[in-house]
Formats: sequence, structure tokens, C-alpha cells
Amino acid sequence: MKEINLAKAELGKKLFFDPRLSKSGFISCNSCHNLSMGGTDNLKTSIGHKWQQGPINAPTVLNSSLNFVQFWDGRAETLKDQAGGPIANPGEMAFTHDLAQDVLVSIPGYITEFKQVFGDDKVNIDRVTDAIAEFEKTLVTPNSRFDQFLMGDKDAMTADEQAGYKLFQDSGCISCHYGEAMGGSSFQKMGVMEEYKAKSPAEGRMAVTGKDEDRFAFKVPTLRNVELTYPYFHDGEAGTLTEAVDVMGRLQLGAKFTDEQNAQIVAFLKSLTGDQPAFTLPLLPPSSDKTPPPKPFE
Repeated sequence: MKEINLAKAELGKKLFFDPRLSKSGFISCNSCHNLSMGGTDNLKTSIGHKWQQGPINAPTVLNSSLNFVQFWDGRAETLKDQAGGPIANPGEMAFTHDLAQDVLVSIPGYITEFKQVFGDDKVNIDRVTDAIAEFEKTLVTPNSRFDQFLMGDKDAMTADEQAGYKLFQDSGCISCHYGEAMGGSSFQKMGVMEEYKAKSPAEGRMAVTGKDEDRFAFKVPTLRNVELTYPYFHDGEAGTLTEAVDVMGRLQLGAKFTDEQNAQIVAFLKSLTGDQPAFTLPLLPPSSDKTPPPKPFE
């Protein structure tokens, strides 16, 4: 794990769970990246301000510090860059950064904590996102049965799981899902051997580069804890791991797995579930008379 500033991470934990950073006073970072549900919301696409349905599936926040970039299209280079995006997105938390700062400045408990962490009581979005990112760095999930297997415990995985791992390697899945996070290290086009008929308007990396060759190129998601992060793909159209493995095999590899092979790969994928983050839920500092009220219907 990267070195963590514990005081900053504790502040970031409060901010991650605080719905007052949204215009409605109802949506927090944890709403879409629920730490009780694998760091996702288990919806096809997330629900934002005034019940707007977003265009894309919420990726897990677990192990996000291992990603080479953030968001499906890679528009944020760091966790800190990513953290400010949903706050200001009108379809998500729907606040401006200035208004989010106004809320925090009005809460005495936050003023005290910002001073303790940063050395003075200045509150700005740079410090807010810095603290949230520091907390997110702690959200790693070690000690999966696959990790135990790699470290020499040959009984940590069943025969079917080991057969699935061999298929995962031999069929080419590992060419994209590699490294510590089993993904998160490259962009890949969705639909290499067959066209993917997406039901989402998201166009992937093209939205950042403007290049047609980047259309439907998305950041490869991590496979750690994948049994918890359903539904799958950027549009959430695969509801189960069985369906996801079938689609990925055909569209990306040109492979048609048998039912037995599919089941073995799914078994292997379930061995990637690690120890989930466990901590005391933060007690958020109370608002003051000066705290701007939420505006859920505006």
C-alpha cells in the first residue's frame, strides 16, 4: 500500500460519506461507490440529482489507486483529479465547487479538521479532493484466495478455480487483465472480433481525444472483487459473470467457451475477492445556522 497520511485520510473518509457535498443533500460519494457493495451501486448506470440516470456504469472505487487513469474514458489522471468530477457534474451531485466549499466553511467541525490536517483553516476544492483521494488510497482488498495461491498455498484454490485460471491465461484474457489489479492498466476497444451493440451513448476514450479510432475504447476494469461489482461493462448490460465471460470471449477473443469452461473461468474470477475495507463509520460534524440548506428539487 502507498504511504498514507492518516489524518488526511480520516478527513477524506468524512467527505466521502457526506451528502452535503451534493445539491440535494442526499447523494455522497458512497451513494454510487457503496463500500458495503464492492465499491459500486450494483445498478446498470448510476442515479444522480433529481433521479437522473447516468450514461455509464459506476466503476468500483476499491483498488482504484492501482488504475493508471481514472474514469472509463481516462479523463482524470489521478484519484484527486477524479474526486472533484462527480461533485460538479449536474447529472450526479450537481453542486459547483464554490457552493461545496461554502457548505464546508459553514461547518465548524470541518474548519477545525482542515486546520489540523493542512496547517490552516483554508477550505478549497483542491484540499477537498486531496483528502478524498487520500482516503480512497486505503480502499485496497488484499489476501484473496488467488493471492494466497500465488504466495504458495496450493490448496487456496479449488481444482475448478485452477482450471479457470489456466483458461484465463491460455485464451488471452490475461493480455488485458494483468498486473496487481488484474486490469486498470490500458485502454481497449470494446468489440474486437465482433461489434458490440452498446445501449449507452458513452463513446469511451474518443470523448477525450476526439479521435475516431478511440471510439468505444475504454479503460480495462479491474477484476479484483468482480463477483461483487455486477452488472458488468461500461453500460452494465451483462448482469452476471457467466454472461460477461461469454460476451468477452466472443467479442474480444473470438472464443466460444463451453458451459464447463465458462463455469471454470467464473469460479476463478470469484477467487479474486479480497478482504474488504473495514473501519468505523465516520461521525460527520453537524451543520450550523449558516449552512446553506439542500435544494433537492432545483
